[in-house]
Amino acid sequence: MRIGFLGGSFDPVHRGHLELATACLEAVPLHRVVFVVAGTPPHKLGRALAPAVHRVEMVRLATREDARFAVDDRETRREGPCFTIDTVRELREAFPGDELFWIIGADTLPELPTWRDALTLLDRIAVVSATRPGFDVERALADLEASIGPDRVRALAELFVAMPPVDVSSTEVRERVRQGRSIEALVPEAVRRYVEANGLYV
Repeated sequence: MRIGFLGGSFDPVHRGHLELATACLEAVPLHRVVFVVAGTPPHKLGRALAPAVHRVEMVRLATREDARFAVDDRETRREGPCFTIDTVRELREAFPGDELFWIIGADTLPELPTWRDALTLLDRIAVVSATRPGFDVERALADLEASIGPDRVRALAELFVAMPPVDVSSTEVRERVRQGRSIEALVPEAVRRYVEANGLYV
């Protein structure tokens, strides 16, 4: 089975996340996309996230109607900062016979060399990059060659998924809630109801 893992804080999950997962399912292609809900992301140590129990439940609500989606909460049960390489090592043990892919936004590519054990990570799992119109793929890959090597750059170049513009972010959703504005068009209805019922982001 070909399984893609989409990591994120999902604070909250929104329609853009679902469109990204669907695009990867169809373009790579994949049999399943697993949403890996972050515990304490190293790059967000200074920002308080909604409690993990809420973020996990919102992803479950958002994905429950599509059997190709699943949710993994292993990072939320880990103490301290969560590094992708640690998660990938665990996933390799949990899915020994499957072909695994890690999904990122192409705008994250310049940061890859700064990730913990980045070279080991790129050797342990195939990375799918979702790119939007206007993103300079060739420039991003060329800039990576010196730090990760030409072979790894070639592997990255084979797994780009073109995404249409999606004008939504978790930051916008949270800000709209704080302002008392509707988020109906930005998140699945079940997530909207959950946010309201639990008083999140107010």
